[in-house]
Amino acid sequence: MDLAALRRGRRGAVARAISAIEDDPAAARSIIKEIFPETGRSCVVGITGPAGAGKSTLIDRLAQDLAARGMSPAVLAVDPTSHVTGGAILGDRVRMSGSTDSGAYIRSIASRGATGAVSASLRNSIRVLEYAGFDPVIVESVGAGQTEVGISLMADITVVVFSPNTGDSIQAIKAGLTEIGDIYVVNKGDLAGAGRLLDAVRDFVARSGGARVVRTSARRGTGTGELAGLIESMSAERRGRRSTPESLSAELGDIVLTGLRERVAVMAERDATFRDCVRLMQEGRLDPYSAGRRAARAVARR
Repeated sequence: MDLAALRRGRRGAVARAISAIEDDPAAARSIIKEIFPETGRSCVVGITGPAGAGKSTLIDRLAQDLAARGMSPAVLAVDPTSHVTGGAILGDRVRMSGSTDSGAYIRSIASRGATGAVSASLRNSIRVLEYAGFDPVIVESVGAGQTEVGISLMADITVVVFSPNTGDSIQAIKAGLTEIGDIYVVNKGDLAGAGRLLDAVRDFVARSGGARVVRTSARRGTGTGELAGLIESMSAERRGRRSTPESLSAELGDIVLTGLRERVAVMAERDATFRDCVRLMQEGRLDPYSAGRRAARAVARR
């Protein structure tokens, strides 16, 4: 890996580094070991919200507005991975052509079924972009809900997007998203019902205190400049929030759990105790919890 080219922000070097992060665990460890001391300096903006809220179009406009302010934005768009084929849509670079023309770097990465729809390689892809000099780094999550709030642990600023044409918007608000956002956006603000939704969001957000609410229409290009201004003004004080003990503990836990899953996957193929547990369950002679305890003891001995 040409770290000098990566440090200068060369697009080819950035693309190769993120591909290595995604596909080659050994290379990923080597890259992160080298660049880690020089990361953590960019502002990471996590953008999430219900499907259909218009996040990609909003981010396209937002990146252009941030670039116009003299910033160097990059976008990591996390696309859903098919549980059947393992493939991902990876279409955000097409939908964000305006921001690429403005100089922003756009990269789609597959979620690979990670918890909270956040790719296991996402944190390290953020570090690659930081090392390459991009600031802010915008991360688009594939969706939002009670269990999809992991993005807030990776971001310095969390933006939650709603729109009036997603029927579950109010339910999503009630589901706990008002607990994670620093900025709430009612997008597609030119549609019928946007005013009512804006009032509902403000009502719920007012109970948590401190968050800002913005009305935008990414299609018409209204309100995105205000959002860019908010992000720019908040970035100085919020930068580094993702390096809290809570966030770093979550990352360390993910690494440990990933290692355990890999060990269990190997055991499922090779370990006699694991196979015996499966056979005894199949025969009805051992319940799943007892089998789990027996297999866990086997893992601990390895």
